[in-house]
Amino acid sequence: MRTSSWSPSLSRTSIPALLAFGSSVLFSVSAAAQPAPAEPQKPPPETTAAPAQPSEAPAQPAEASPAREAAPAPSRPDEDRLVPADAPKTPPKAVASPDPDRDKRALTRQGAERPAAANAVGSRPSEVFAEDWWSQARPSIEVHGVFRTRTELFYQFALGRRDPIASALWPQPADNHYIPTAGEAQVVRLCGDDPTATPLAACEDNTQLGVNMRFRLNPEIHISDNLRIHSQFDVFDNLVFGSTPEGYMNVPAAGGGYTVAARGGYAPLGALSTTAWAPVAGQTSLVDSIVAKRAWAEYSTPVGLLRFGRMPNHWGLGMVYNSGDGYDSDWQSTVDRIMFTTGIKKYDLYFSGAWDHMGIGATSARFGEQQGQPYNLGNLDDVNQYVAIIARKRDPELQLLDLAKGLPVINAGLYFAYRSQTLANDDTSSSTNAASLGQLPTNVRLGYTRREAEFFMPDLWFQFLYKKFRFEAEAAMIYGTIENTGTTGRPSGNLTGQPSVVDVNPLDAKDVGYTVRSFGLTGQAEFRAMEDKLRLDFGFGWASGDPDVESLAPPRTGMEPQLTADRTYSMFRMHPDYRVDLIFWRNIMSRVQGAYYLRPQVQYDFSRDPNGQRLGGSAAVVWSRASEFIQTPGNKRDLGVELDLSLYFQAKDGSLNDGVDKMGGFYTALQYGVFFPLGGLDYLQGEVTRYASENGGSQLQTATAQAFRLYLGVMF
Repeated sequence: MRTSSWSPSLSRTSIPALLAFGSSVLFSVSAAAQPAPAEPQKPPPETTAAPAQPSEAPAQPAEASPAREAAPAPSRPDEDRLVPADAPKTPPKAVASPDPDRDKRALTRQGAERPAAANAVGSRPSEVFAEDWWSQARPSIEVHGVFRTRTELFYQFALGRRDPIASALWPQPADNHYIPTAGEAQVVRLCGDDPTATPLAACEDNTQLGVNMRFRLNPEIHISDNLRIHSQFDVFDNLVFGSTPEGYMNVPAAGGGYTVAARGGYAPLGALSTTAWAPVAGQTSLVDSIVAKRAWAEYSTPVGLLRFGRMPNHWGLGMVYNSGDGYDSDWQSTVDRIMFTTGIKKYDLYFSGAWDHMGIGATSARFGEQQGQPYNLGNLDDVNQYVAIIARKRDPELQLLDLAKGLPVINAGLYFAYRSQTLANDDTSSSTNAASLGQLPTNVRLGYTRREAEFFMPDLWFQFLYKKFRFEAEAAMIYGTIENTGTTGRPSGNLTGQPSVVDVNPLDAKDVGYTVRSFGLTGQAEFRAMEDKLRLDFGFGWASGDPDVESLAPPRTGMEPQLTADRTYSMFRMHPDYRVDLIFWRNIMSRVQGAYYLRPQVQYDFSRDPNGQRLGGSAAVVWSRASEFIQTPGNKRDLGVELDLSLYFQAKDGSLNDGVDKMGGFYTALQYGVFFPLGGLDYLQGEVTRYASENGGSQLQTATAQAFRLYLGVMF
C-alpha cells in the first residue's frame, strides 16, 4: 500500500485529527483480520456483517459495512484535548430486500472461501467437523491378552501311594517301576550302567518336569459407544514344550481310533528330530494350534444391556461359576447365552435374566455337507437352563469415595439357575453310535433313554468393605432329582421281562431315581496395612461330602456308584479354577471337593511404585480335612498340610498396570510348595500287612510332595 510523504511539522489542531484517522484505520484493519471482533463495553446497534474466514491466501477486499451513528462524545476538560474524540459515523443504509439469487451466490462464495490449505482443519478426508462425527465414525479394535510360559516340576505327586492306575489319585510316572497294591506290576526295567545285564535295573523316577505355553488374545470391536463385539482366541493353548516333534504323527487306525504313523527317513528316531511341527488336531495333537473359545456381542439400550453369544460365566468369588480369565488360569465357565441386564442406578440395583443352552443333543450337521444352517433334531433331549440374577453393586468410583470417607460398603447378590432335561442321548456303547457326530435321526432315536432331571441352584454372594478391610463370602446349593442315571439307549421304554428304564430302589419299588443335595461355602478376609504393601489374608471353604461314595474323586468314566441303598448324591465340587494352593487341590485333586480347608496368608511388597512396578513375596499355609472320613483312603478326616511360598516381580512397562493393583506388561513369579500328607491319605493297616506278605516284606508308606514353578508372562 503506497502512502504519500508528509512533513514532520504539524500544527496543534491537526494532531487530534491525525490520531482520530489512525485509530479509525487501525480498527478497520483489526476487524478484517480477526475471526471475531472484541465486544465493546456498550454494544452498538446490530449489524449483518460476519467476520472473515481465516486463510493463508491474500485476503480479499471486504465489502463496506453500513456505518453506525455513535452517541455524542462527552465534553472534555482542556487538559484532555490531546485525546482524540470518537470519529463521526454515517447513518446506516437501508436494509436490502430479500434476494434468493444473491443468497445463493453468497453461499457459493462462502464455500469457495472455506479453508483448503494442506494444514487447515478439515482439508484432509481423515478430518471431520464436530457436527459430522456420527456419519464418519468407524469401528475401533482393541486387543488385550496374555502370553505366558510356565515351568513346573512335580515331585512325589503320587504321595508314595502304589494304587492301581484306575483308582489312583495321581498316577505314578510312566517310567517308574513299581508294584501296585492290586493288579499287575508296572514294569520298567531298562535302566542301569551295564546295558548287557540280565535283567536290567528297574527305573525309578518320581519327578515330572515340563514347560507349557499359551498366547491368549481377547479382541474387542467397538462399533459405536453402545455396540461392541468381544471374542477370545487361544494360540498354543497350554502347549507342552516338545510334544509335537518332527516325525511324530497319528493316522486313523483300521479298527477305529488312531495309530502312530511310521517316521520319515530324515527323522526316523525321536532323538534325531531337528524341529517342532505345528499342533494339528488328530495328527500331532489333541487340539489345533488356534482355538476359538468365545464370541459374543453387547448392545447398550436406554433401558439395559443385551448380551448374546458364547460368553464367560462368572459370579461372586468364582466358587461355582468362574470365567477363568486370570493370568494363571487353566479352566473356564463358558456358556451359550442370551442375556439382558437392567437396573436402578440410583440404588445400585441390577436385575438380569438369561436363557442358557447347556446342551441340545444331536444336530442336522453332516460330514458330507459343511455349509448351510444345522438345526436341532429334537427338543426333549435339550438341557435348558434359565437364570435370574439380582445384585446390589456399588459404582466403583463411588465405592472408592465412600471408603476414603470411612464409610462401609456392602455389595451382595443372588444367582439362581433352573436346569432340566427330559430325554438323554448319552449312549457310548451302542453299535449304531447314536450319540456320535453326523448321525441321521433314525440312529439318534436309538440312543434315547428317559432322564427326567431337574435342578434348582441358588448361589448367594456377599461383600463387606470398610477402609482397608474386605470380607467376601459365597454360598451355593444344588437341589434336584434324577429319575435315571443310565446311558444305554432304551427308546421302547418299559417292556415285559426287562428292567425298568429308570433307577428303582431295590428296597422300595416306589422309590424311583436319585436326589441331589449338595452344599458349598467359601470366604475370604483381607486386611491391608503399611500403604497397602502388607496384606493379611484368611480364607476358608467347605464342600459337602457323600458318606455313601468311596472316594473323594469321581471315577474316570461314569457316575459314582452308591455303596448303600441311600438315594442321595451330596458331593459338592468347587470350580477347578477357584484355587487355594499349589499341589493338593490344584493338581492332585484338580479342585476342592468333599472337604473343608483353612488358609492363612501373608503377602508383602518389598518395593511398590505408583506406576505398577513392584517386587514382593507371599507365604500361605493350607490345612485340609475331609467332610466325610469314609471317603478318604485312610478313613480319617485329616488330609494334609501344605506350605506355599512365592516371590514375584511386576514391571512397569504395560498399558494395563497404571495402578498398583493392576497387572500389565512383564510379570514373573517363582513359587515353591510342599505338601505333608496326614492320616486321611495313609494306607489302611490291612493293606500294609497284606502288601508286606505278598512282596517279601516291602513296606507301604506315604511321601511328601513338592512343587517348583517358574512363571514368565506378558499382559497387555
